[in-house]
Amino acid sequence: MGFLDLFRPRRKDDTVAENTWLVVGLGNPGAQYAGNRHNVGQMVADELAARLGATFKSHKTPSRVAEGFLRPGGPKLVVAKPNSYMNTSGGPVSALLKFYSLPVDRLIVVHDELDVPFDTVRLKQGGGHGGHNGIRDISKATDAGPFTRVRVGIGRPPGRQDAADFVLKDFSGTERQALPNLISDAADAVEAVASDGLVAAQQRFHSPA
Repeated sequence: MGFLDLFRPRRKDDTVAENTWLVVGLGNPGAQYAGNRHNVGQMVADELAARLGATFKSHKTPSRVAEGFLRPGGPKLVVAKPNSYMNTSGGPVSALLKFYSLPVDRLIVVHDELDVPFDTVRLKQGGGHGGHNGIRDISKATDAGPFTRVRVGIGRPPGRQDAADFVLKDFSGTERQALPNLISDAADAVEAVASDGLVAAQQRFHSPA
């Protein structure tokens, strides 16, 4: 911001841009993947859109987008579900950031996490991808600093089941009973980051029950 900008009247659009968050729910497109553990990020995106009273629509970027405000005068959420497969999530995310002129620190990615127990939500900024191909591809495509991650715990596969097979299976019957609460908690975590910041959200969601 230059010296003269200090005296420039603030436009409504400026305030909106400063308080906008891009929230991306990761998953794979197609009905055959909709119930997979790997698609829990998109399930959370659906919950957020429902809370905003918004509908996902086709977008100029390769994604479907729903937009709305958490409350009057509050943060605006641009909730997106990439049309690409998980392994190539980086392109759509990068395009969305450019379209909305948002820095990477305004990006919240919601994704499944093997290293977090099922029915648990954990928040972090940056860090290694841990073998998650969606996070790996987004990190490569943005390459501009760490972004916030809402890690939705799905736990490790039982026995010797391959992790790649595990994440592409639907949640078990027992898991499905707890799934609505898990999705709700993850959506709450996104809203907390947008409203109160990462540290405050971590204190809330990482504290013992």
